[in-house]
Amino acid sequence: MTSSRWQKSSFSAAHDDCVEVRTAQTLVQLRESDDGDVILRATTTAVTALLDAIKAGELDHHA
Repeated sequence: MTSSRWQKSSFSAAHDDCVEVRTAQTLVQLRESDDGDVILRATTTAVTALLDAIKAGELDHHA
């Protein structure tokens, strides 16, 4: 997996307060568009598990 460009959610439209994602080597990188210097790096397995938990509502009690 090679590095790619940052992608912004289509739900954010023209706003700058959104999460951006890209791949870099074997990792998925996440950042907030308004604070681009802080980057969360995780394996694809970890990101997939997080997205599955969100979709299943397992983290709703944290909202």
